[in-house]
Amino acid sequence: MRDLGTGFGYLLKGQRWVARHGRQYGFGLLPGLITLVLYVAALIALAAWGADFVGWATPFADDWSSPWLGLFRGFLTVVLFALCLLLAVLTFTAVTLLIGQPFYDSLSVTVDRDVSPDGTAPESDVPFWRDLWISARDSVRILVRALVWAVLLFALGFVPFLGQTVVPVIGFFVTGFFLSEELAAVALQRRGVQLRERLVLLRSRKTLVWGFGTPLGLAFLVPFVAVFLMPGAVAGATLMARDLLGEPIEEGGRPDDGDPGPHETGAAATPG
Repeated sequence: MRDLGTGFGYLLKGQRWVARHGRQYGFGLLPGLITLVLYVAALIALAAWGADFVGWATPFADDWSSPWLGLFRGFLTVVLFALCLLLAVLTFTAVTLLIGQPFYDSLSVTVDRDVSPDGTAPESDVPFWRDLWISARDSVRILVRALVWAVLLFALGFVPFLGQTVVPVIGFFVTGFFLSEELAAVALQRRGVQLRERLVLLRSRKTLVWGFGTPLGLAFLVPFVAVFLMPGAVAGATLMARDLLGEPIEEGGRPDDGDPGPHETGAAATPG
């Protein structure tokens, strides 16, 4: 249980770190804002035309009498919107990290240098575009795993009592695990830790990962909160990655005396 508190502590430390480094926080907000606009537009479109889509997808119910037709299609419309909302929560981090790869890599490198006793950060040994491809590929693999869990938990949600009590709790822990993986991947991929190794590493200390990711997943359910927490979440995940790999973390760090932008640190971190 101690790891649970440690994981939550890294989440808070990450938010405090970006509060002290305003320039990095500003850069880190941009990808989240772009993703938010795209997702809000998609959800608005779903709300406007979701009922029409359900009607088109269920022609077999056209001859049903009232009120069964309305109840059936209304239920499916609500389920469709709920699933898409869950999918948005599960994929928001992956899409934002993909859009903001140079921004978050820069932020993670700066965190590493700030908390490392010798002021250095591990550097990727692959070109930027290959790093981007690996990140996108791994995000899709994680998304498939998350979708399998989402479908399973959705089905279990119909089980009386368990579906309304135990299943939602499990869902939050599953979401927290996958959120942690996506965020920690920024620092771990730069160290050459591949997806399979990352999953083994995270599973070895599940309570640490849950302590970090589960509260974050709950916070991400609040509209717009994810955008403002993302930079600090990346910073906190970098600290957690150092802990998972047994790398020292120097408390306090260095003051914000002109953090380099994403292109400067990105070039240093990904020589090609």
